[in-house]
Amino acid sequence: MTTLALGPQWLDPNHLISVFGLVGILAIVFAESGLLIGFFLPGDSLLFTTGLLVAGGKYIHQPLWLVCLLVVVAAVLGDQAGYLFGRKAGPALFRRPDSRLFKQENVEKAHEFFETYGPRSIVLARFVPIVRTFTPIVAGVSRMNYKSFALYNLIGGALWGAGVTVLGYFLGQVAFVGAHIELILIGIVALSVLPVAIEVLRARRTARKNGTAPAEQDGHASRSGHRRR
Repeated sequence: MTTLALGPQWLDPNHLISVFGLVGILAIVFAESGLLIGFFLPGDSLLFTTGLLVAGGKYIHQPLWLVCLLVVVAAVLGDQAGYLFGRKAGPALFRRPDSRLFKQENVEKAHEFFETYGPRSIVLARFVPIVRTFTPIVAGVSRMNYKSFALYNLIGGALWGAGVTVLGYFLGQVAFVGAHIELILIGIVALSVLPVAIEVLRARRTARKNGTAPAEQDGHASRSGHRRR
């Protein structure tokens, strides 16, 4: 396992796991999933590296199924904490001044994301860095139905937490992946925005259809009016 030059060493997934082990992984997943201070943490690369290390038996010696289960639980609980914080903080969160660890811009992006995709945003946001941290908080501020939130939270936590870890586990056994870790992690970051890109294209296509339909109807009505005259 080589050092991953995707950020400062103290944020390097391999370094974090070597120092803090599985407990550190769970704490980071929890923090990034719903605590305001967790937006800068390396969630995707951390989980992928976790899978790699489980496959290689380095630093983490628990079985894959247990690691995945614990990661999913940490992810779900993190979003839950973010949702409850959002409900308690309410609109005051949008009036909070910027600081070194808090940027109003991040909250606004998450709010726009939530307004665009509704309940699906709880699942989709899991795969988008920064948005992943603030979306459950915005869901709480918006007082999203708790049962709906809990369901989408569970689905998103399982798909992201277990999915990325399992991906790292199986790909970690491929020689090419082991020799090109940094390239693979950059690819993961790129793929993390793919679900959102698909949704954006779908929304634009729907908007285009809805926008042309009235025009066509107006055209038909105009032609009919000319005939009657």
